[in-house]
Amino acid sequence: MIGPNAVVCLAVLAVLAVACAGTGMLRRYALAHDVLDIPNERSSHVHATPRGGGAAIVTAFLLGVFGFGVTGLIDASTVTSLVGAGTIVAVIGFIDDHSSLPARWRLLAHFAAAVWALAWIGGLAPVDLMGHVVDLGIVGNALAAIGLVWLLNLYNFMDGIDGIAAVEAVTACVGAAALCWLDPATRADGALALLLAAASAGFLLWNFPPPARIFMGDVGSGFVGLMVGTLTLHAAGVSTQLLWSWLILLGVFIVDATMTLFRRLARRERIYEAHRSHAYQHATQRIGQHGPVTLVTGAINVLFLFPVALLVARAQLDGLVGLLITYVPLAALATWLGAGSRDGRAR
Repeated sequence: MIGPNAVVCLAVLAVLAVACAGTGMLRRYALAHDVLDIPNERSSHVHATPRGGGAAIVTAFLLGVFGFGVTGLIDASTVTSLVGAGTIVAVIGFIDDHSSLPARWRLLAHFAAAVWALAWIGGLAPVDLMGHVVDLGIVGNALAAIGLVWLLNLYNFMDGIDGIAAVEAVTACVGAAALCWLDPATRADGALALLLAAASAGFLLWNFPPPARIFMGDVGSGFVGLMVGTLTLHAAGVSTQLLWSWLILLGVFIVDATMTLFRRLARRERIYEAHRSHAYQHATQRIGQHGPVTLVTGAINVLFLFPVALLVARAQLDGLVGLLITYVPLAALATWLGAGSRDGRAR
């Protein structure tokens, strides 16, 4: 009889293969039906490029989740949470990729997906704050729903250059899986993180070699953002430290997007309007290439964020302290790069 570790390995390989093959098929479909991302003055690319490749991530990951459910590696509530919420966001993203939806309808669907996910995983678990475990109750659940919607959208905002969104998903999810493997109680959460990493890696094979041969699109970026957030909250329900560890691993995206958002709000700009004012976009403009910025993002995740997240997961460092240790330098870097500014200058 095949053991659970073998099942996880086979599932990861299968998800990787399905995502890679599916992305190739979606690229051919997009080219045949003119589903293209046309460059404009706010774009970071210069050639019309097929979009919507993230649908392969959706399909591969959800198939893997179903497989884990059938084999008993995860329970029915977890399957229902991920599949239901993920499907809502993916469908809305698919429609938006083909015909732009008003922001209010997208936001309504995003909150519906967040509430669905939270309801099936049991809401936000008690949070460890400086050694004190605090149950935030209904306020915590409301904040968790807002956090899921923000993570979903910031992932979309940060998906602006070749490979960066997929590299973020691969490195953060592999890092989280390694942390989850330290405790037998959270190994199922680690297996789910590996599935999302594999699905993202299959897409990355088409998205990173410069220039990208296909873009993720809203169908993929929103889905990955929501799934990462849901996996974070699910793991936190088993180990309080993992909430902080996941937030640390996602630090590059969270800090850049949040700082950019507040700076644009201060100028009273329309936050859903396309722009090129994120720190990573200014870095790309300075260098003139996408690849180095994407690779540096991955390196920061592996060499800086993961070691701190490991200390937090092993209870050798307080979660909030670990968050500050990582977010303060990331905020300084984003400020230096001009996050949220029109010209890329720190002010």
